[in-house]
Amino acid sequence: MDETLERPVVHWKHKVLELLYWRDVRASGLVLGCSLFLLLSLLSCSIISVLSYSSLALLSLTLSFRTYRGVLQAIQKSDEGHPFKRYLAQDVFLSKDVVQRHSDMVLSRINGALKELRRLFLVEDLIDSLKFAAFLWVLTYVGAWFNGLTLLILGLIGAFSGPIVYERHQTQIDQFIFKLKSRVKDVTGQIQAKVPGAKKKSE
Repeated sequence: MDETLERPVVHWKHKVLELLYWRDVRASGLVLGCSLFLLLSLLSCSIISVLSYSSLALLSLTLSFRTYRGVLQAIQKSDEGHPFKRYLAQDVFLSKDVVQRHSDMVLSRINGALKELRRLFLVEDLIDSLKFAAFLWVLTYVGAWFNGLTLLILGLIGAFSGPIVYERHQTQIDQFIFKLKSRVKDVTGQIQAKVPGAKKKSE
């Protein structure tokens, strides 16, 4: 990846990790709360309704604050100006460079995913394709138990709780993962030895 593409990506990842590890409790709580509220709202309302009500709530707050500040300035006979003038003076736009950088990054990920799917579906590596088949089979049960929004909610909660749990119990979790990987490697080796045509990966 080009260095000009790497810098914004690394910065973006650093910001996300700070949120997930609760380095700023207020920011992480705000993001988690707003995200959960949005997803839970989508369980009972359409996305158009959720966006409309959310926008109306935000507009009501800004209108109320604008009116309050206007009345206060009239009573105090002050000339502070528009209460949101600092934000109105800021430029809000997407530069071509930003759009190009993120477009290139997304395109690179999509192309990588397409190549990997081609490799799995055309059975370039028999073991990897069997693992993929097992993963898809598990997904059929997951899809029967949960809908997409429920999975998003569980994923969001896991994303904000998992890193903290791992950070506090890293040793025990690493030991468990090591044992699990060893077990999977043993089973994979047995399958490669018994299944004709199984391609062994070079170490």
